[in-house]
Amino acid sequence: MTQPSFNPYGAVDLSTLARPAAGGPAGAPAAGDGPAGNGAVTAAPGLVIDVSEADFQQQVIETSMTVPVVIDFWADWCGPCKQLSPVLERLANEGNGTWVLAKIDVDANPRLGQAFQVQSIPSVFAVIKGQPVPLFQGAYPEPEVRRFVEELLRVAAENGVNGRVQVGEPAEAPAEEEPADDPRYEQAYDAIERGDLDAAADAYRALLNDAPADADAKAGLGQVELMRRTKDLDPAETRARAADNPDDLDAQIAAADLDVLDGNAQAGFDRLIDVVRRSSGDDRDKARAHLLELFDLVGSDDERVAKARTALANALF
Repeated sequence: MTQPSFNPYGAVDLSTLARPAAGGPAGAPAAGDGPAGNGAVTAAPGLVIDVSEADFQQQVIETSMTVPVVIDFWADWCGPCKQLSPVLERLANEGNGTWVLAKIDVDANPRLGQAFQVQSIPSVFAVIKGQPVPLFQGAYPEPEVRRFVEELLRVAAENGVNGRVQVGEPAEAPAEEEPADDPRYEQAYDAIERGDLDAAADAYRALLNDAPADADAKAGLGQVELMRRTKDLDPAETRARAADNPDDLDAQIAAADLDVLDGNAQAGFDRLIDVVRRSSGDDRDKARAHLLELFDLVGSDDERVAKARTALANALF
């Protein structure tokens, strides 16, 4: 992110905290485990919660797999904290479950303050998929705090953390009916076999016009579009161009497409994440958008996508 949206003023190591503390519940999953976002619903005791080291794993790390968790480090003696905390609490309730506010008393939980390298309070962090993100220090006015939260939610959604918190137990989702076979799938397959990629793309788009959430049609269209983008590329020449011109965005995108087509998705992800890390403005947005398309193509269940989403978040922040 460019200033002043996020201010990464220090690295954070949660390795000693992403597990149950002594006397805490056994068997809790480590950071990175747990349900991803993608519209998932998780239960929570509230949208504003007091967190200690004993329940940090459950209330912060695990919840951050579904929604962003904003951490407010405060203390009873801190005057600015008493100005900022009500603003954060109001915005958390206004967010209606799209994020959770975790309030941590630094006097009662010194190890948490040390792990986040808190130098002064109030200090505000976020955690997304178990990864800490420094936000800001000090008592910002509400419009500025709101802007931080809006940007955080946007980036979280782009990295697959777009679920919702429900206070109490989430309602059981109704069983989905199996969709009937649609002949347009066969039309798409037949078009691919005869090399008519335009017709295949049209068939998948027709499916998506009727059912925009059809994951199979989305994946099929993504595969066809990848085949169309790469069919006229010379692999050796394309990769040589990318190697010789690291700042040529189109060259890097073309090489990343070939990486994914060849089954080496990790190399393609790494290539575009490096572009995001080094670029800015329109180039950065274009590289990020193309990377998200490749994530959808490979599939959110692939662990390479999960790791790459985390790496993309770190590059953006």
